[in-house]
Amino acid sequence: MDRKGYSIGEVSRATSVNIETIRYYERIGLMPAADRTAGGNRQYSDEQQKQLSFIKRARNLGFSIEQIRSLLVMADENQMSCCQVKDMTASHLKDIQQKIAELKHLEDKLQVLHQKCQCNEGPSCPMIEDLFGEG
Repeated sequence: MDRKGYSIGEVSRATSVNIETIRYYERIGLMPAADRTAGGNRQYSDEQQKQLSFIKRARNLGFSIEQIRSLLVMADENQMSCCQVKDMTASHLKDIQQKIAELKHLEDKLQVLHQKCQCNEGPSCPMIEDLFGEG
């Protein structure tokens, strides 16, 4: 049953989305602006709360704002093609896998640098020398 409305604090607590983030999503048009009470307070519907949960879950999966906007448009206009969503997800997954590979490469390089350091008390440091290209 749809209540008259939820305050921004209630929606924030229910979705674990920061109040400023909710306001930001409204400002950039990712979420429709909430109705206002006579006193000017935002009032969110069940549907808006559900949409905010969707956005949060998509952000947690690393989707960009623009990707989320596309997903919401597809869902809102009932023009969602599972193939379109799958294609977007496959592209996003490829990007994530590439980032993981880059991070693993970075980890390997840092591990080598870390192992070079003998914690000498002298002014020479193999890590610093390596970073300056002298190692």
